[in-house]
Amino acid sequence: MINRELIRIKIVQLTYAYYQNGNRNMDNAEKELLFSLAKAYDLYNYLLALIVSITQEERHRVEIAANRATREGTEAPSSRFVDNKFALQLEENKQLNLFMESQKRRWEDDMEAVRKLCDQIEQSTIYQEYMNGDDDSYEADREVWRKIYRTLIQENPDLDVVLEEKSLYWNDDKEVVDTFVIKTIKRFDPANGADQELLPEYRDEEDRDFALKLFRSTILNADDYQRYMSESSRNWDFSRLAYMDVVIMQIAIAEMLTFPNIPVTVTINEYVDLAKLYSTPRSGGYINGMLDTIARHLIQIGMMMKTMPEPRPRHPHNERQDNRATRREGRRPTIAQTSAQRVANRQQQEPEQAVEE
Repeated sequence: MINRELIRIKIVQLTYAYYQNGNRNMDNAEKELLFSLAKAYDLYNYLLALIVSITQEERHRVEIAANRATREGTEAPSSRFVDNKFALQLEENKQLNLFMESQKRRWEDDMEAVRKLCDQIEQSTIYQEYMNGDDDSYEADREVWRKIYRTLIQENPDLDVVLEEKSLYWNDDKEVVDTFVIKTIKRFDPANGADQELLPEYRDEEDRDFALKLFRSTILNADDYQRYMSESSRNWDFSRLAYMDVVIMQIAIAEMLTFPNIPVTVTINEYVDLAKLYSTPRSGGYINGMLDTIARHLIQIGMMMKTMPEPRPRHPHNERQDNRATRREGRRPTIAQTSAQRVANRQQQEPEQAVEE
């Protein structure tokens, strides 16, 4: 589940934190990186468990309404939603139940948030159309939950607040993790029953190694990478770059030089997007230009054996054309509000160990 997009986000946060706290211990920093990645996997399971909790709360509501209908002699409520085949299969899932048994957190501790979500679901068009529909197939049951998740859980500020209170990491993780929850819903097969496999923590050992190797290279070769920035910044006002910009470029250079199979253009695009997310509004343009210049310089001096397309002619920058907003650009107005800053603050207070949030 933990992919390279999420790994890059975590390394940006943890590299920033490494330089912000006074205790620059590489071993502790690597442990913190792995810990923060593990927290993303926790969130993945916790969000799947939310579907189960919503189903259980709805079941409780139906039972209350059914008892009332029996007493009053009125029509019994529909149990279509609580009998949803996908939700029942997820509720019985062995992997998810094993995971939740090992956790201190339970959605039962946040029932107010669960009940509020239930209210929103019941009031939604998606729910009403499902309840009034006559398609009782597994595919219809799975699809309604995919729609509910995308519409009412994926973009839910109230839920974001609840999750952020649970872990300082989850605020930045949720958008990426949401995509994996939706992918998991689509992958469920009724033939697998309770043995349906969830996504593994890492796709393979190579991704875990990518995280550690990139982080270590970023920190241990920082002086060299910053020298390359300085040497290549004659056409750029290096002093105007935000500190986060320097951190992001340092990681990008580490990736360029450490992983020969990753194309330069892929690396540049990934870190330009991260600059738009974590730094200033103008950072994307600066970093795009500087990384392109740095990469060509490294190829020219024989430090990097990669190829790049011919540079395109420069045109005056038009702010109105630069409207390709990234995933969460503008969601956090200052760096002080990002997880990077909060992780740095936490490490200053507890430099010797990563404490479970």
